[in-house]
Amino acid sequence: MRRLRVIGIGTGNPEQLTLQAVRALEAVDAVFVLDKGREKAGLLRVRREICERFIARPHRIVEAQDPERDRTPSDYPAAVEAWHAARAALYEAMIARELGEGQCGAFLVWGDPSLYDSTLRIIERIFARGRLAFTYDVIPGISSVQALAAGHRIALNRIGGPVHITTGRAIANGLPPQADSTVVMLDGHPRFDHLDPDLTIYWGAYLGTQDEILLSGRLGTLADEIRRVRTEARARHGWIMDTYLLRRSEDA
Repeated sequence: MRRLRVIGIGTGNPEQLTLQAVRALEAVDAVFVLDKGREKAGLLRVRREICERFIARPHRIVEAQDPERDRTPSDYPAAVEAWHAARAALYEAMIARELGEGQCGAFLVWGDPSLYDSTLRIIERIFARGRLAFTYDVIPGISSVQALAAGHRIALNRIGGPVHITTGRAIANGLPPQADSTVVMLDGHPRFDHLDPDLTIYWGAYLGTQDEILLSGRLGTLADEIRRVRTEARARHGWIMDTYLLRRSEDA
């Protein structure tokens, strides 16, 4: 039977792969990757470098063009559902065509597969259809949330306090009233002007890599600088992945 491994690869630094991930890669015959265009070619390059470094046996990189996604939908859930359906059809065809019986294939997931990534949902969708026989498992990875805390040398939570992890889209109207420490991911166009300027922000981009950028301080003081640095970094690299933690003052 075919076997699939969904492997978390951290935030782009090969040194962040766990020993479990390295051992999982040693058994891989094919690695499935999606081409996201010239702007994100660096993400594909990192995956290739990881394979060259950790897969000693003969293997192949199977590439396909990522299905188009509506980035400004009137119905966000419906747009995501359509995108996932297109990806599922593509993945199923790639696995059926490129992975023989008894072989092992891998999907290398940025960060950790459990956190704001669609791969597990798509693999489960294919598995549930039952048209293609395979088993699969998941290897966790270091997430950008962990790398952010390490970079700033902070704990995510206050003593006994909760941590709220969400997206830029979800805080478009502000933070939840009860949120004390809020981690924000997938914020493609951070505005900050709708948030309390007295929040403390811990911001990071290209976390855990040699290109890492870290900024922290009062949100109202740093907001413009973060937007400027972010724009310049994206122009320089062709892509950017950033994450930030917002924290209320203790006497708020």
